Amino acid sequence: MATANEKLQTAAIDHSFDGIRYQNQVVYKVIALLNRTDKDLFVQLTAALQHLPVSQFTVERLDSLLASVRQINATAYQKIRHELQTELADLVAYEQGYQHQLFQNTLPVTFEVATVPVAQVVSSAMARPFQGRLLSEWMAGLEAEKAAKIRDAIRIGYVEGQTIQEMVQRIRGTKARQYQDGILEITRRNAETIVRTAVSHTANHTRQKFAEANDDLVKGVKWLSTLDGKTSDVCISRDSKVYPVDSGPRPPAHFNCRSTTTFVLKSFRELNIDLKELPEGSRSSMDGQVPASMTYNEWLKGKDSTFQDKVLGPTRAKLFREGMPVDRFVNKAGDRLTLDELRKRDAEYFRKAGL
Repeated sequence: MATANEKLQTAAIDHSFDGIRYQNQVVYKVIALLNRTDKDLFVQLTAALQHLPVSQFTVERLDSLLASVRQINATAYQKIRHELQTELADLVAYEQGYQHQLFQNTLPVTFEVATVPVAQVVSSAMARPFQGRLLSEWMAGLEAEKAAKIRDAIRIGYVEGQTIQEMVQRIRGTKARQYQDGILEITRRNAETIVRTAVSHTANHTRQKFAEANDDLVKGVKWLSTLDGKTSDVCISRDSKVYPVDSGPRPPAHFNCRSTTTFVLKSFRELNIDLKELPEGSRSSMDGQVPASMTYNEWLKGKDSTFQDKVLGPTRAKLFREGMPVDRFVNKAGDRLTLDELRKRDAEYFRKAGL
């Protein structure tokens, strides 16, 4: 019979795939909004450049002519920020409801499960940086990046003697390639990255607040990394580690992080519940232990050497096959150690691997 912790972990893994599908939907909305706005932006850009022949080009006059373009760009990112904040607020409400219902359906006996105030969690998520910046700062950065790329591309175009059509096409790209060959494709990819990371940040922040609100039931938060060859070093090193409810790292560990968390419940004994008074099935279905599951280290051991070399690199893969666990390849902050640093710390593994 699966324990409550094992049921929570299975649900967390399934739920993480739903989260990725949700990220895809939000990204689609944001990119569609950008694409619609770009049509107006390039009409304005073409019109502005027609008033600036090569013989009259100066940086100051160009900046003046691009004022309408900058305004369209600023309005677009204001809409994106509003759209994203609305989506994230809805996500907080859904995530807290999901976790509350999951607990009620999973716990073998009736406990009082606390909810978290949605508005308060939304506010704290927006006020908490991810990857060093607030969401508002990331949005401002995307707006500024796009404006700068347009300005710089046009300056270069005038210097190189390009026509207006050539400059606009260089910036926007070609319809035949769905505009993915233009300079601004970089800004679209960056917008996608920010959106995905913001969704992950908000969902994980909501789970964290839910754990804190129920710390009478939850004794730890377990990191779950995706088991595939794209997993980052830091997520590999943290996979299956259990951290205190009120401290320790939480996803996202980096941009486009796919890691999630599950909760480790307290045992009946830790909850001061008399086991003799409970039905036998309930006694055995909540043991408070970390759920048994395959770690990234164990999963990678089952792969062939070619795959291990691809994921870790040839030298680290040799060390791994000699018994060095994957979490030894990084420091406490999750940064990859150099081979020289590894050799100083774990010379015996290098000797065994013949390195």
